[in-house]
Amino acid sequence: MRARMWSLRHVLTLSLAAGRLSGQGTERLALRPPMGFNTWNKFQCNVSDQLVRGMADAMVASGMKEAGYQYVVIDDCWQVARDANGRIVADPERFPLGMKALADYVHDRGLKFGLYTDIGPKTCAGRPGSSGHFDLDAKSYAAWGVDYIKVDWCHADSLIAPAQYARFRQALQRSGRPIVLSICEWGLNQPWDWGPKVGHLWRVTDDIEDNWRSLVWIVNSAAAHHGAAGPGHWNDPDMLEVGNGGMTAEEYKTHFSLWAIMAAPLIAGNDLRTMSPSTSEILLNREVIAVDQDPLGVQGRIVIDRGNGSQVWMKPLQDGGRAVALVNFRSDTAGVSVRWKEIGLPAGPASVRDLWAHKDLGSHEDRGTDFGTRLEMKVPPHGVVMLRVRAAP
Repeated sequence: MRARMWSLRHVLTLSLAAGRLSGQGTERLALRPPMGFNTWNKFQCNVSDQLVRGMADAMVASGMKEAGYQYVVIDDCWQVARDANGRIVADPERFPLGMKALADYVHDRGLKFGLYTDIGPKTCAGRPGSSGHFDLDAKSYAAWGVDYIKVDWCHADSLIAPAQYARFRQALQRSGRPIVLSICEWGLNQPWDWGPKVGHLWRVTDDIEDNWRSLVWIVNSAAAHHGAAGPGHWNDPDMLEVGNGGMTAEEYKTHFSLWAIMAAPLIAGNDLRTMSPSTSEILLNREVIAVDQDPLGVQGRIVIDRGNGSQVWMKPLQDGGRAVALVNFRSDTAGVSVRWKEIGLPAGPASVRDLWAHKDLGSHEDRGTDFGTRLEMKVPPHGVVMLRVRAAP
């Protein structure tokens, strides 16, 4: 689908709307990429009070909360109607105690609570959307204790995305409760251009699928917009598929590593109650999480693409070091190399740490002129070597 060309009137509408969002900078929300769990990838419409409570408990028991995960988000299908006053109604069978009680349960565990809606009249699953009810819905979310809202783009093709999402953001601000706004219009309207003034994160592509081909497509699409991200406003390449069974453990490590080096939201999409040791090892890798959550807030970018199926990604870190991902998209093992000048470090010695092996590799000296002094690693098929490199003082 081709993104709509906007008229001058629409551009002016957006400019005025964005100008009224001066409070965004003072909210201090999502200063690091949000981390948490969303129901959609694993459960889709099969959501319930019991499921969400179980996920909140598992987030705590598994160590995910301690590792930084905090949002528990219900995606589509929690809502069924509007009452006589126009207020959104949660499914009384699946959520018999209501959303306020569920949010309280999540909050009592030291976590944050999130919901889903749509900018149009219907959600993607055909449930009531928020069109025409922005303020009313925002007041309901605030009263329930919602901390995060994902806003989809189904049934909205006739709308002007930047202006509509800006109006939704204003409604959230008028509600009086700080709520993270996750824009989900799939990159159709170039959200990397206007999203930083409107939302806290925005999708840059269509939905992820649990397979290697989808992963590669999303990574290469998201890489183009690294300049738009920063503290409080993040590119979102969609939720994680780690642990859902469609890829190998090595591919899931690559998935998680690339999301981290892109400073992407880390929103798990698997069943947290039944994680395998391999899935847990990936989602709880604190050294990789630290790259994603680095306070400098710079999205990593491709610094080398040799056209042979290998790439080198680099993300500057607050301590002056570099996170480096050596990625092998090929189906055979590949040697992937990097020079210090290619990651913005001076020639000379630098300490190197492998973030998946949790092992210091010692000091490596790149003299800057000798081809043989570049750092080269063997990377498995569809795999990654994730490094932290810091020049010697």
